[in-house]
Amino acid sequence: MMIMLTYISIALLSMGLLTALFNILSGPRLAKPPGPLLAQPRVSLLVPARNEENNIDDLLEGLSGQNYPNLEILVLDDHSSDATAEKVLGKMAGDSRIRLLQGQPMPQGWTGKNWACRQLADQATGEYLIFTDADNRHAPQAVSHTLAWMQRYGLGMLSAFPRQITKSLSESLVIPVVDLFVYATLPLWLTFRLKSPLFAAANGQWIAFTRQAYRTIGGHTSVKGEVVEDVALSRRIKQHRIPMLLTAGTGAISCRMYHNAGEVWGGFSKNLYGIAGYRLAPFLAILAGHFIAYIWPFIAIFFPELREPAALAIAMNLFLRLSVALRYRHPVGIAVGLHPLGVALLLAIGINSIRLVKKGFVRWKGREIPV
Repeated sequence: MMIMLTYISIALLSMGLLTALFNILSGPRLAKPPGPLLAQPRVSLLVPARNEENNIDDLLEGLSGQNYPNLEILVLDDHSSDATAEKVLGKMAGDSRIRLLQGQPMPQGWTGKNWACRQLADQATGEYLIFTDADNRHAPQAVSHTLAWMQRYGLGMLSAFPRQITKSLSESLVIPVVDLFVYATLPLWLTFRLKSPLFAAANGQWIAFTRQAYRTIGGHTSVKGEVVEDVALSRRIKQHRIPMLLTAGTGAISCRMYHNAGEVWGGFSKNLYGIAGYRLAPFLAILAGHFIAYIWPFIAIFFPELREPAALAIAMNLFLRLSVALRYRHPVGIAVGLHPLGVALLLAIGINSIRLVKKGFVRWKGREIPV
């Protein structure tokens, strides 16, 4: 049994390495557009913001500094209890393209972010709608490159995984493992090439639609109760046969998602189970696959009869982590040196995510979110 697990680990790592190298060498990158813009239609940049006083100034500076000329910036204050609205008003004085919207009471059956995004879309005037989180930071070409990709490939939706900024140990251990899951599991081009919803993926930190595509799928109303709304939106895009693409955002967009161990634990506990559509068997299979590929070899190396294949699996692990860390700018020392610990922590969060869903709700930003 143990030798079988070790060879399964090698097989999984081989597939992961091939996928990661394919993405690293040829995957679509938001920082490198496929060509020049074909047109410059109006773009609406849409920001749902709840208690974001520590982020909103830097966010709006980045959005105001875009090299794309035809845009508006809408920020919805989602019942913040801090100075978010006041800071937006201060920025409005220096940039007439910025507008502040006040969030309306949330109807039953909605999650807070989806309701905020629906209100933003209702007020937007652009032919393209780009939703971005308040904790993102944007290079000046983020919008222009997004439209260049969408125009070149006739996309109705484009999403990007930002470069994840990590500072504390807990962030550096866990957050890059999520990137590893994406880049070593999903060849990004397949989100464009294949029609099946199995190859639907998105990241709500940066997700762009043509207005027509957004209307066709029913916008955020169609996913109003979804906690992992970005993946749900991408599945609806696939169901309607609308072309989409998932890209690597490193070099164009960055984000510091969480700031401490509590936020890492709570934030991912809210979302992880949702990547499998809250289906237990597929999610447990994902967790088991990660254990076998990324943790088991570091256990197997202590058994003399498994030492040679386990050493090969460990070498593959370290090469995979190093390649992904260098390409997507992870903290190399922690990502590679503490690789199995980071995976183990993410698996523990995955189990906690199941527990919370069975409980019926998660808590985030002062709200109880039913799941």
